[in-house]
Parts: sequence; structure tokens; C-alpha cells
Amino acid sequence: MLDEKIEPMLAYSSSPFDSPRHLFEIKWDGARGILFLRDRRIRLQSRRLLDITHRYPELAGLHRHIKGRNAILDGELVVLSQGRPDFGILQQREQASDPVKIALLARQIPATFIAFDVLYHNDAKLLHLPLSQRKEILRDTLEDSPGLVESGYIMEQGKSFFREVVAKGLEGVMAKALDSPYLVGQRSRHWLKIKDRGTATCFIVGYLPGRGARRQTFGSLALATMDPSGWRFRGMVGSGFSNVDLKEISAQLQELRVESPAVPLAGTPKGIIWVKPARRCLVTFQEETPRGHFRAPVFIRLIE
Repeated sequence: MLDEKIEPMLAYSSSPFDSPRHLFEIKWDGARGILFLRDRRIRLQSRRLLDITHRYPELAGLHRHIKGRNAILDGELVVLSQGRPDFGILQQREQASDPVKIALLARQIPATFIAFDVLYHNDAKLLHLPLSQRKEILRDTLEDSPGLVESGYIMEQGKSFFREVVAKGLEGVMAKALDSPYLVGQRSRHWLKIKDRGTATCFIVGYLPGRGARRQTFGSLALATMDPSGWRFRGMVGSGFSNVDLKEISAQLQELRVESPAVPLAGTPKGIIWVKPARRCLVTFQEETPRGHFRAPVFIRLIE
């Protein structure tokens, strides 16, 4: 197992709730990572099964803070700014490829691995154990350091914890059933993600052609808003569409096509097919990026 690639367990979305059968922990705004310890060496794997060890050289010494001969931990890679994860800064670490730049960023904006589960320890596979027992093993396995932190949690009071977390500007909360096993590569209702999302009404100003199952419609819509300072490009939305939405919107967009952007916009990706901003839609999103784009937008409906 230590030499394998492991697909992480995934969660479904939920609204806040209280439950004596769940624990509630912060949903850290970072990049999912699986940490492997073997022979005092650390290996990091991304959610997409890529080896990303080279991106985080400052974490090579974490073996000193993990008790045991070997271990596999599930967690989140974050860059902390004033005690809170900063996803925008983390993106600099995720996108760096030059070794010199990686070394510089490791000193300037070091990452932290926040561990929230243990899958393997001292030659024992722990996937079948209930989460409550894995949490106890995790606590006994870790020694907190600047680069390695155990994710804390509370019991039962999910609603009040969610309000507190959101008030502090954090992404949201994870609710996890105390008796849940670790289901490798599966999305399960044993784990639920509870996030605070904003909503916005946007003009549709273009689209990117679809591929695969969407080759006859579109892949994503280009969004923009209008405020007193002018037009602002808000990014692309590619999720939330039903099959009916895809067909109806695609037919409408064909009638609105223009050769060049109908409104002044900056920061748009290449390949957009432009349309007149005659249709609006409602989207939800996680947050605004420093450039004003909506992060993780989801289409809700057209606005007549």
C-alpha cells in the first residue's frame, strides 16, 4: 500500500446540521494531499494521483514529527496567512515548476500539511476501522510542528460550528460519520461538505465549445457583471447544467453570436465564442478571487 497511488475519499454537499453521530471539522481551503511515510522519507500525492513531493521541499523533514515506521495520512496542503489558509497564495506553490523558484517559494510562503485521517500505520491497514478509532490513532501518531498539524474537530454542534467558522472567513465545515470506514476513491454520504456560498446575477457574454458528451452544445459560459466602474469579467461556469439547460441555452447562444467581444473585458481566456450580453443567469460561487473572478461557480438558472 505504501507504494501505491491512493484515490482519496470524497464527500457530498449538505446544509448545516447537528448530530450526535458525526464529528465536525474545518473544511480547509487548500489542495488535497495524501502523505506517505516510509524509511524516513516523505512522498506527497495530489488528488489527481500526481507525485507533488518536489513542489514542497520544506515538508521533507516531516518524518521527524510522525511516530512509527511507516504511515499514510490524508489531509490538506495549505499556505497560512495570519492563521488562515490563503488559496490564492497556495496557487503560486501549485503552479511552480522551476526548481529555483520552488526553493524560493518554500522559504517565502511555506506550506503546512493539515492531517485529518490516517489510512495506514506501522504496517497495518486501517481503512476498515471506524473514523472515531482512526482519529485516536492519528492523534497518537502526530507531533504538531509548523509544517504538520492535526485537524481539530468538535462533536454534535454542527450548526453553531458552521456559523463560527464562516464568521472567521473560512471556507466551511466537514461533517463525518463517526462509524464511517475510509472508502478509497469513493464519494460517500458518510462525509458531507458544508460551505457558505454567494450568489450573483451575471450576463452571459460568450462560451467555450463543448467536448465529449457536450460537443453538440457548449463546455462553459463566460460570465460578466456591470457595476459603476464598468464591465467585469467573472470567469467561466461549466457545472450545474441539466441536459435541457445545455440544449436550450446553446440554441439561444447561436442566435446571439458576434465576431468580437460586445463589451470591454479583461482577463478572458482564449477560444471564447462571443455573444451579445442579452441573457442573464444566476450562479452561486465560493468566493471572489483577487482578480474578481468567481471561484467554483455553479449555474442555477436563466433569468428571464
